[in-house]
Amino acid sequence: MLADLGERSGDIALQCSETAGFLGEVNRRIQGDAVRLADLQANMGRLGESQSESVAAARELSLTARRAGQIVADGHEVIGLSLGEVAGLVEHVTGLEGHLRQFLSVIEAVGSISEDLGAIARQTRLLGINAAIEATRGGERAQGFAVVAEEIRRLAGQAGESAATVGDKLGQLDRDARRLIGGVEANIVRGREAGIHIDQLRMSMAEIASLVTQFGERSETIVACTDAADHDVAALRHGLSDFSRSSGESAARVDVARQQLDGLEGMANAMLNTTAHGPQTTRNSRYIALAEEGAEEVRALIEGALRSGQLNVETLFDADYRRIDGSEPAQYWNGFTAFADRVLRPALDRHTAQDKAVIGCCLIDMNGYLPTHISARSQPQRSDARDWNMEHARNRQIFMDSQTRRALDGAGDFFLFTYRQDLGEGRYRALRSVFVPLVFAGRRWGLYEVGYLI
Repeated sequence: MLADLGERSGDIALQCSETAGFLGEVNRRIQGDAVRLADLQANMGRLGESQSESVAAARELSLTARRAGQIVADGHEVIGLSLGEVAGLVEHVTGLEGHLRQFLSVIEAVGSISEDLGAIARQTRLLGINAAIEATRGGERAQGFAVVAEEIRRLAGQAGESAATVGDKLGQLDRDARRLIGGVEANIVRGREAGIHIDQLRMSMAEIASLVTQFGERSETIVACTDAADHDVAALRHGLSDFSRSSGESAARVDVARQQLDGLEGMANAMLNTTAHGPQTTRNSRYIALAEEGAEEVRALIEGALRSGQLNVETLFDADYRRIDGSEPAQYWNGFTAFADRVLRPALDRHTAQDKAVIGCCLIDMNGYLPTHISARSQPQRSDARDWNMEHARNRQIFMDSQTRRALDGAGDFFLFTYRQDLGEGRYRALRSVFVPLVFAGRRWGLYEVGYLI
């Protein structure tokens, strides 16, 4: 009956351990979520600041849009007047072509009259010559007629010279007028093109005015949206703050429950350990005997090395743990590690092989350091494989849980506990372990442990 009570206590301890482990994992997740929540709150704070800036920017944008709309409206009116004046100027320049061509017609008409005057002057000259001939024939009686004929010749010469001069001037004026007309025609072409551009510019100004109006309407919409988003962000920040406070309280309650389960586990394991020290035989008795035998062999090997000088007390109790670079999870060296690997690991392998339920024998010093382990659990670590290393490279690591600490600090010839072995990343394995104290030179060095499956 006492043995059955011990086994039930062990089962209770295991369930407490599993529940406590579950609560511990929940608590770790809550703590991790709390960290992420704090980051989220910080991000929300920054988002709130950015949102406030966005609201201010949107309002400034709306104000700018209204100002731009007014400026464009005023500018549109001024530009419209200016374009009207330019269009009138172009129309005026275009109208000059008709006037200049009429002027050219007048020049051509005057040129014709000048030619007629030249012809009259030539005929008058011929008439003067004929009159002079006739006066010569008339003798004394025609002397007065001769004077008149000479005067007609002189006037005819002057008229011819004047007609020639007028013709030259009219020719120059005609050429100048034609060049002017050519320039005006070119300007007229440009003016018509300018008129097309003016029409396009008017259309562009109208489109710009329309876009500015749309921009103003959209900016008002943006202001409304940013105001609404600002309220939503504020509500979200408030909700996150409440959730953070609630999650913190939940984490604290979970931790209290885990501590209570740890205490219950300790009491159940104490009952299991007490029962194991009784006279009755249980299914744990074989493993207790294996642990005591293994501890005795390890003790003999270490004491023999101390006597022979192969090992000294300072090296045995060395607590200067030097981390091995690149190890993950962390592994450490100390002065005792090389001796433990070379001399003690073969004994651990041999004792582990005595029973299929035994998953490993190892040594634990007072600080939870495992200088060596069985060969299957002492493999070289793999890079970027923490989970694998946690299970297959457990040597040279430091482990400490409540049951191990109780066994290290407790008084007795052995300790039997049920617990969950931590394999890393939330992975556990239900075990029972027998811990046998190791004492050298009158000092408690640590424990010899045998772990086996239930």
